[in-house]
Amino acid sequence: MKQQRFRFKILALLLFSLFILLSLYGLYSINTYGNRWFAYARNPRIREQKQSVIAGDIYDRSGVVLASTVDGVRTYQPSEEARRAIVHLLGDDEGQVSNGVEGFQTAYLYGFRASLAERINSLFSGEPRRGDNVTLTIDSKLCTAITRYFSSRSLSRGKNGAAVVMNYKTGELIAMVSLSSFDPMDTSSVTAESEVYWNRATQSLYPPGSTFKIITTIAALDNIENIASRQIICTGSLEVQGQAIRDFGNAVHNSLTLKNAFVRSCNNAYAMLALTMKDAALRRTAESFGFNDNFLFRDLVVENSAYPTGTQNEFQVAMSGFGQSSIGVTPLHMCLVGSAIANDGIMMEPALLRQVTSVGGSIRMQFEPRVYRQATTAANAAILQDYMKAVVSSGTGTRARTAGLTICGKTGSAESSRNNRAVTHGWFVGYCANDELPFAVAIIVEDIADGEGGGSTAAPIAGDIFTYLRDNRDLVTQ
Repeated sequence: MKQQRFRFKILALLLFSLFILLSLYGLYSINTYGNRWFAYARNPRIREQKQSVIAGDIYDRSGVVLASTVDGVRTYQPSEEARRAIVHLLGDDEGQVSNGVEGFQTAYLYGFRASLAERINSLFSGEPRRGDNVTLTIDSKLCTAITRYFSSRSLSRGKNGAAVVMNYKTGELIAMVSLSSFDPMDTSSVTAESEVYWNRATQSLYPPGSTFKIITTIAALDNIENIASRQIICTGSLEVQGQAIRDFGNAVHNSLTLKNAFVRSCNNAYAMLALTMKDAALRRTAESFGFNDNFLFRDLVVENSAYPTGTQNEFQVAMSGFGQSSIGVTPLHMCLVGSAIANDGIMMEPALLRQVTSVGGSIRMQFEPRVYRQATTAANAAILQDYMKAVVSSGTGTRARTAGLTICGKTGSAESSRNNRAVTHGWFVGYCANDELPFAVAIIVEDIADGEGGGSTAAPIAGDIFTYLRDNRDLVTQ
C-alpha cells in the first residue's frame, strides 16, 4: 500500500512538472509567436473582433497618418505615390500583402491588448470600441523619395528591387521599399501572378554576390594567419575542378593585399580565400552574421537567409567566397550585415514599432533597442570599416559618395536566373560613418543591363538616400 501511494506521489509530481513546463512554454510561445498568431488571416477570433472594433490609426515617425478608418472604410494617404511606396511594409486591408503592419500588428490595432477596465468603459460609453494607435519608426517621405530615385535613373527605371534603411545604433527601420508596387486603394487590375504583392525587402532571397565579401573578409581575418599583410596573386582566371573563375571584364589584378582585393572586388582572390580556409570556416562566419538562423524579430517577419549546410565541392566553395553558389539572403538581412560592421560588430534587432498608444492616450508600448547578436569583434569591424570606406572613396562604390558625409560600402553583381534566363542583380550595402547620421542601407536592383554592376545601378541610389538623410537629419533623427 505504501509503495502504491509512493507511486501516486511520483506520478502526481511528474504531472505537475509537466503542467509547469507546458505553462512556461505557453508563455514563451505567446511572447515569441503572439503577433504571428494574430496575423493569421483565418483566425476566427480575429474575424470576430474586426466586426466589432474600429482599427486604430497608423502613423509614421513624424506623425503622418498612413492608415485610418473613416465611416467603416480603411483609408490611406491621399497621394497614390506615397501609398505605393509603403504598401509592402504597411500591408493592405484585404490582406494580400503578407505580414505587413496592418496584419502583423492586429493585436494592437484591433484592441486585443486593451485592459479589462478599458473594455468596460467602452461598453458603457455606447460608442464602438477602437483599437490602439500605432506609430512606426518609418519616414514615409523617404520611402516615397526612394521610389523616385529608382525611376529617375535610367539603369534602374522600371526595374524591380528593394531598399532598406536602418539606424545601425538602435535598429529602427527608417525606410523599407519593395518594387514593383501597387495602390492598396485600387487593386482591380492587380493579379497575384504579377508578384506585386511580394515584399522583396523581407521575402525574396537573392544571391548576395560581392557584398558577401564583407563576410568572407571577416572569415579570412579569423582563419588565415597574417592575411591582411600577405600578397594575393590574381592572374585573371582561376581554374577549379575544370571550371574557370574570372573577374568582371576579364580583369587581371596581379598582386593584391586583402584590402586591395576587397576595394577592387577581385573574385579570384576571394575564391582562393574560401578554398584556403575551407567551407566550414566560411559557414561559421556566415552563421555568426545570422545566416541559417530562424529570424524571430518582434515587429516583422523576415525570410531566413541561407548558407549551404550540405557538403560543397571545391568549385562551390570557391564560388561561395564571392557570394554565389547556393547562398540566399534578403535585402533586409544585408542591411543588418552592413549595420553590424558600422556598429563595431554589434548587430541590432530591426524594429518597426516606435510607440503604441491607447484611445485614452496612455502609452501601451514604447520602442527600446535590442541587440540581436555580436556578429564579429570590434577589431575585425574596424578593419572592414576602413576597407568599405576605401570602396566608396576610390573603388567600385564611388557613385555613393555624398558631399559632407563619410560613406562606406560594398558593391555587388549577383548572377541568378529567372524563367530559365540568366540575369544579374546590382547590389550596394553600406552606411554613413558620421555619428549624427548612423544609418545603413541595402539596395538591390533586379535584372540589370549587360555590362552593368552594383556600382553603376545601386550605388547611385544609395548616394541619393544619403543625400536625403543629410538634408533631412532633423526629420530622421527626431
